[in-house]
Amino acid sequence: MAPRKAGLGFILVTLFLDILGLGLVVPILPQLIKELSGGDTAVAAGWQGEFAAVYALMQLVCSPILGSLSDRVGRRPVLLLSMAGMGFNYLINAWAPTLGWLFLGRVIAGLTGASISTATAYIADVSPPEKRAQNFGLVGMAFGLGFIAGPALGAVLGPISLRLPFLVAAGMSLLGALYGTFVLPESLPKERRRTFSWSRANPVGTLSELKRTPVVLRLAAASFFVELAQRGLESVWVLYMGYRYHWSLMQTNVSLVLVGLTQALMQGFVVRRLVPAIGERRSILAGVAVAMFAFALYGLAPVGWMIYLIIPIGAFAGLAPPAANGLMSRAIPPDEQGMLQGALSSMRSLTMVLGPPIASHLFGYFISPAAPVALPGAPFFSGALFIMVGLVMAAQVLSRPDVPGAAVVVAADAPVSPSRAVGDLPEKLERHSG
Repeated sequence: MAPRKAGLGFILVTLFLDILGLGLVVPILPQLIKELSGGDTAVAAGWQGEFAAVYALMQLVCSPILGSLSDRVGRRPVLLLSMAGMGFNYLINAWAPTLGWLFLGRVIAGLTGASISTATAYIADVSPPEKRAQNFGLVGMAFGLGFIAGPALGAVLGPISLRLPFLVAAGMSLLGALYGTFVLPESLPKERRRTFSWSRANPVGTLSELKRTPVVLRLAAASFFVELAQRGLESVWVLYMGYRYHWSLMQTNVSLVLVGLTQALMQGFVVRRLVPAIGERRSILAGVAVAMFAFALYGLAPVGWMIYLIIPIGAFAGLAPPAANGLMSRAIPPDEQGMLQGALSSMRSLTMVLGPPIASHLFGYFISPAAPVALPGAPFFSGALFIMVGLVMAAQVLSRPDVPGAAVVVAADAPVSPSRAVGDLPEKLERHSG
């Protein structure tokens, strides 16, 4: 059991460092794009959407390759390669003299950005079935803590130089890769590895694998619309707050720190207690409904201070991802975790290809003179509609009698009944973050 705990602990630290680095640059990259594109917010919004899309497109192509590769050679080498590549990407961004160089950085980031999906497969490897929902909640907590520390540090470094946070983020990623080289054990035994296949290691092939597990396919389809909204929110958050409420970089970073803090509390404490109490199905539906409500409020808030009140409400959307992860994972055998992680990552990448351009162009259009009415909250309203579609689809799926984990998630130390054990096939899935 000790190796499991050691591996899980390192993965959580790795994710924390990875998200800390991401949190450092999330509020900075749009500012740098704006600076390099002439200082116009509407123009910068368009470029921001395109940069997010090219990053996601590279992930869409490469994530299934790396996911299937991790099923063949193990999680450890793929994870370490991914972390080192992200560090290289940050260095390019730190010295980028033009938008073209930033574009190259996004391409490299997409090529190597499989650390989260591979880390999630690692957690599925080392977690017993009855503890996976709780351990996926710890992933969310690591994300939250990283987003507390990252924007807070960015608020200090950003005013010094827009390039400095990228250098620090590069150091974080490269340090994590170096640390893992000496410390991280492999989680996938050789006898559980599978042959690499190009038919599975592509977006079409991996997504088609979901058809073999109808419950996973249907829940993944519902999550597609929720993720589509979330990716749009992320792409316009900084520019929206600056344009509508005239927030400074410090105020934007404070909002991101609050997002990280509420997410860490939700995933580290609330999810681990509330999901076992009310069950996976209710947790998924409640989380998605809260997300829809929060998106509408973001678009409607007339003054900036209201955003700080909406963020804690929106944090309850964090109930859905770990509950969905726990539910879907029991329908998937152990030797397919990496491949299916790649499939789900491909689906999420598709939302990243589509979501940011939709949201950023909506935002850019509705703040431009060409718009029939000024409506800067348009991307949040469209996001609420996407989430409503996902909510309806999730409700239909979860009403089916063949959904595993009939009503309640087994608590971390609770005994597993014979009927429950049948459903507790090995697990997988990931994204959460939401």
